[in-house]
Amino acid sequence: MTEALVGLGVMLMLSLLRIPIAFSMGVVGFLGVAYLRDWNFAPAMAMVETKVYETGRNYTLSVIPLFILMGNFVSRAGMSKELFRAAYTFVGHLRGGLAMATVVACAGFSSICGSSIATAATMAKVAYPAMKDLGYSDRLSTGSIAAGGTLGILLPPSTLMVIYGVMTETNIGKMFAAGILPGILATFLLCLAVQWTVRRHPDSGPRGERSTWSQRLRAVEGVWAVVLLFVIVMGGIYGGVFTTTEAAGIGAFGAFCIALARRALSWRTFLDALVESGRTTAMLFVILTGALMFAEFVNYTTMPDDLKTLVSTLKLSPIMVVTAICVIYVLLGTAMEELSMILLTVPVFFPLVVHLGFDPIWFGVLIVVVVEIGLISPPVGMNLFVLNALLPHVPIMTLFRGVLPFVIADIVRLAILIAFPVISLWLPSMMR
Repeated sequence: MTEALVGLGVMLMLSLLRIPIAFSMGVVGFLGVAYLRDWNFAPAMAMVETKVYETGRNYTLSVIPLFILMGNFVSRAGMSKELFRAAYTFVGHLRGGLAMATVVACAGFSSICGSSIATAATMAKVAYPAMKDLGYSDRLSTGSIAAGGTLGILLPPSTLMVIYGVMTETNIGKMFAAGILPGILATFLLCLAVQWTVRRHPDSGPRGERSTWSQRLRAVEGVWAVVLLFVIVMGGIYGGVFTTTEAAGIGAFGAFCIALARRALSWRTFLDALVESGRTTAMLFVILTGALMFAEFVNYTTMPDDLKTLVSTLKLSPIMVVTAICVIYVLLGTAMEELSMILLTVPVFFPLVVHLGFDPIWFGVLIVVVVEIGLISPPVGMNLFVLNALLPHVPIMTLFRGVLPFVIADIVRLAILIAFPVISLWLPSMMR
């Protein structure tokens, strides 16, 4: 275990020196394997070659660029505005209704985006001006946008779930299905957090105008394409009609057709979507390659077996171990970026969780949920810094105070998912 802890410390030190996390993990993994082989660099070089080659040719990983491309096409088609308008017609007349509409719209956009940061950034441009015009407080406005944006990595398609599935060899289609009910639960609890906020501060979320049923129906007609795309992609995976990779290709093509039909795709925007998707994919693949090198080093050490022995010696109950792991993730989330946190810790914790007899799919959902908490937890909540960059006139402390009710709601959701694993496992168990 000592070698793994030293390697982790060196990797964190390199990161603090502002060396990119992908190179930090890759260098530590390379040197760690060489050290464990008596400074024989041949096995280390072979490991690097294998990981780079396997990551580049991994057929399963092709879902990442395709789902990213799908999200970029839909985003450029302006569907975020349609989703927000449709949600507003149903709940906008309630106190705090615009904030709840923002959460619901984030959930809808997440089902075709797969990125938390992209969801928060998109909805900040759409929802914040509307809430500002109606007199909403900055605390409630930014808190609902930041918290709603986290749904981007829980509701399918989620790039984080794809990476977890690849690292742990867990079925990605079942991971997607496992995120649906927890995502619905999250949307409900975040809306309750909005209601709790406006009860304590009634002026923070004034009521909007009540929409007629004809207005609601017209608004729903504007989002039928998104609903249809989600049903085709997830329904095909759930029903066993096609694989996750095939679903990603169908989803990307469907989003392309939606953007064309809405006349939102010029040659310039088409090229921008391709370049942005390529840039994001390259970044994720480089980070993943470095993480797999670091994971290989950890697997060569005795840390996984030592953790199992420690749990057996202390006679801790399995649920206590999982709770402790979740607490560690929440604490790490206040100081680390979510993808790096997952890539660093999964090789350490996953063998222990499997040893304790827990379902890898359930554990994957728990990891995504605690990462969501980290995304809005000060001082390094990535969604908060995205909003701070987009809304520079809003003080960072206002953002921090605004997300506190939503952090509490997420902690309640985490406790519910730990206590009732069936919420995460029921849909995957029904898949073909």
